[in-house]
This record gives sequence, structure tokens and C-alpha cells, in this order.
Amino acid sequence: MWYVYVLWSKRDRKLYIGCTNDLKKRLILHNKGEIPATKFRRPLILIHYEAYLNKYDAYSKEKWLKTGWGRNHLKKILVQTLKGL
Repeated sequence: MWYVYVLWSKRDRKLYIGCTNDLKKRLILHNKGEIPATKFRRPLILIHYEAYLNKYDAYSKEKWLKTGWGRNHLKKILVQTLKGL
């Protein structure tokens, strides 16, 4: 199983979008500071994820979510979640 996930940074209040085949392990690595892209943005909270059966579909969705349209879509579907943070 492959996962596309969205993290929210308590430090800079921005979103991070990623993809992995081991979500639990990846979250631990992010919050330990072992992922360079988020090392200085900790602590991070998982606010959304989607599961895919194959790597290609997961990476395609991750790429789309990182576009302007994808980020706007995320903000619309997570409006209540983001208000509560």
C-alpha cells in the first residue's frame, strides 16, 4: 500500500505533502528531524492521508497536490481541520 500524506507544521503553520509506503515510519522520521525538508518545521501533525494500491498512482496524486490547484483543493476539503489548528 502507498500513501500520500499531508502534514501541518506547528512552527510555520504551513502544509507539507509527501508520499511513502510506510506511513507510520515516515511520520516518526519527520518528527525526529531525519527528513531534511521538514527538519526545521517540527513538530508536524498528520492532518490527511490517502491510500493507493500502487506507487504510480500515489506519486501522481502527490505531484498534483503540490500544484496550485491541488493545494487549493486540499484547503477546501480540510477547511474545518485547518480552522482547528
